[in-house]
Amino acid sequence: MTGTELLKRTPLYAAHLEWGAKMVPFGGWEMPVQYSGILEEHAAVRERVGLFDISHMGEFLVAGPNAERALNDLFTNDVSGIAVGQAQYTLMCNDQGGIIDDLIVYRLEPSVYLLIVNAGNIEKDFVWMNTHATVSAVIENLSDRLAGLALQGPAASQFFDFSAALPHFHIQRQEVFGKECWAARTGYTGEDGFELFCEATDGPHLWRMLLGWGEQFGIKPCGLGARDTLRLEMCYPLHGNDITEETSPIEAGLTKFVAFDKKSFVGRDILVEQKERGVRRKLMAFKMTEKSPPPRPHYTIVADGRKVGEVTSGTQSPTLGTGIGMGYVEATEAKTGAAIEIEVRSRRFRAVIEKKPILKRGQ
Repeated sequence: MTGTELLKRTPLYAAHLEWGAKMVPFGGWEMPVQYSGILEEHAAVRERVGLFDISHMGEFLVAGPNAERALNDLFTNDVSGIAVGQAQYTLMCNDQGGIIDDLIVYRLEPSVYLLIVNAGNIEKDFVWMNTHATVSAVIENLSDRLAGLALQGPAASQFFDFSAALPHFHIQRQEVFGKECWAARTGYTGEDGFELFCEATDGPHLWRMLLGWGEQFGIKPCGLGARDTLRLEMCYPLHGNDITEETSPIEAGLTKFVAFDKKSFVGRDILVEQKERGVRRKLMAFKMTEKSPPPRPHYTIVADGRKVGEVTSGTQSPTLGTGIGMGYVEATEAKTGAAIEIEVRSRRFRAVIEKKPILKRGQ
């Protein structure tokens, strides 16, 4: 049996082949990395609109009178502050404060929540939540039953009549091209956009309809390649690269998503100590200041002639036309505007530490 045969396929697999996608392994799935090309797809999202298959992401439904408390004890952010129809970004940590996963929580009803978790963490997250929940709640894994599509770009709001009624970081039940969906407005690209979660069998229909309707706006089907360059320009962390079970929210610059006023949640004691005493390393963004090969994960970060850190994500920014990335550096060296070097194949190239996000509005 080959590695490809072991990979899962989303409900849109046949559609990807029909559109000429180049397929690659990702998080246990066979996913499109590009169709017409990463640069074209990136530009479509920044300037017009692009469509992504996000069916590989996991979806959990958590329900019951104790659901809020169960999630509040598992997550760093304060779930009690989410109104019905609202979304929240949060983190789930282990006892050492390491990030098991980062996820989106949608409150569908007073005691019903939809969680969107990372593709490679579905089974791990499900087991962790069931074994570490402090109170009883029903946790249902819907991942195999649902398809997910993400429409991203400035023209996305012109697709739906309900756009004006759905604020950013909210979700609502909606009929889209004759199919019932949960329509959300969150995004992972820095642009306006919508996520549609529907029955798996309805995914191919919505994919075709959205691409057909979007022809007037210059829509492009987009793969993981553009998704990565888009998110990296905005400095959105990728679990497994920029955040892992060996990195904490404090180190990763995600302290604002930790509700320290909550009396208890998994990992709280360690995170409180890190906040008070400080950490030895921090996740920083950088931009190359001279022509160089694109920075890549595990490249060495150098300051004053010595190694001070390592790249966790890197690429050539299609928008800025230069290399960009993120990486952990010693806290004493983690200063915006500081000059650093990235070591590429035994050569060092100049870069500068940037304030997040790397791509500023108006650029």
